[in-house]
Amino acid sequence: MLFHTWTFVLFFLIVYPVHLALKRTRLKLPWLLLASYVFYGWWNPLYLFLIAYTTLVNYVAVILMEKTSGRKLWLALSIINSLGLLGFFKYGAFVTDNLNALLALLGTSYHLPAPGVIFPVGISFFTFQAMSYTIDYYRGQIERERSLIRFATFVALFPRLVAGPIERAKNLLPQLRATPGIARQDVTDGLSLFIVGLFKKVALADYLGIYVDKVYDAPGEFSAPALVLATFAFGWQIYFDFSGYTDMARGVARMMGFRLMLNFNNPYLATGLGDFWRRWHVSLSTWFRDYVYIPLGGNRRGRFSTYVNMCLTMVISGLWHGAAWTFVIWGALHALGRVLTRGLERSAFYKERVPKFAKQLLVFAFVTFAWVFFRARSFGDARLIVTRILTAGWADPAFPLLALGLVLAVWCYQFVYESAGRRVLALAPVRVAVVVLMAVYLAAFTGTGVQAFIYFQF
Repeated sequence: MLFHTWTFVLFFLIVYPVHLALKRTRLKLPWLLLASYVFYGWWNPLYLFLIAYTTLVNYVAVILMEKTSGRKLWLALSIINSLGLLGFFKYGAFVTDNLNALLALLGTSYHLPAPGVIFPVGISFFTFQAMSYTIDYYRGQIERERSLIRFATFVALFPRLVAGPIERAKNLLPQLRATPGIARQDVTDGLSLFIVGLFKKVALADYLGIYVDKVYDAPGEFSAPALVLATFAFGWQIYFDFSGYTDMARGVARMMGFRLMLNFNNPYLATGLGDFWRRWHVSLSTWFRDYVYIPLGGNRRGRFSTYVNMCLTMVISGLWHGAAWTFVIWGALHALGRVLTRGLERSAFYKERVPKFAKQLLVFAFVTFAWVFFRARSFGDARLIVTRILTAGWADPAFPLLALGLVLAVWCYQFVYESAGRRVLALAPVRVAVVVLMAVYLAAFTGTGVQAFIYFQF
């Protein structure tokens, strides 16, 4: 079920009044859990077996850690189970294809059959959320959740279920234990967030996607300017698409009395790659920091070990995003960029002498270049695009000026947001005017087609 469909509107018009009526009763959590399972099962009812199984395994693992002495064993088994399921559903075809390629290289005629499994929408998000609860309990950072229904609701809460943010138990479980306080401000702020997210998705991401798909589906037919502009457009498309989803998720949750974490903080205004990853997909970046980078040793064992841990974390993050070598290369590029610039970003020269705008442009240029490997259908396409950008001649890129104008308008808004002018943007009349303009644009200029969110595939 997609947020930007009439199906979801009808679903929410049923769920929300009942939620308000039951929020002070014992039926609050069963109703939320039922609604979340209906929301997730709308794509495929078989998905519900997987999320229920993941929920039970992590819930029981924590009980066994509390009741028995084999804490490390139960933690290891729960992690192996979660990663095993994730690997099977998400990477089964990738592993099979690469093994078949290796067998062909060795000259054998044997061919492994494809697993032929259905990829469950958002499996990485609810798997990582359930794992974080188990790991945090093992570390002594949270208490065991006594209610299975509450824990199941924590894993499956529908606003954030299929594309995050990946919430931590210490933030969301206390909110599920309390009676949601829903004031008029929560409803208006939540509705505003939803409209902003809808505008990002429908008016910006989907519109840019038309040009991006046209160029990236046949890169050999386009010259350097079109490839550059399509890559630039994709950088904004994926930002508008994903941040639009999380804005809508946070908006829906806010109207229901829940506060989800901020997942994007103007990442294209970052002044360094480290800063970029503190702003982009914050819930995932902090997840990999806390559960991969730090357990590997973090920065506690010297510079070389720090760089190795950083590279491993970024490459694993790249593979998380997709079962293809292009994603691994994307992660490796960011790893290389972090290694090469970490010392520079910490230097007094970079902090004090390099103009802020120059730093932002450098980071944006690097991140945009890396998006080539994220978006390309294959390594061959990515190599062709990079080669053509560097060598092909000029031709009319036929880039829609409206798209360019919309992107520049958003970019300027973000610059003002991070300046002293932020006080003006915070004024109620300005906020209302911006939301109204977005609503008018959506009503007047957007089409009727519905596009899925990019991050659903991850």
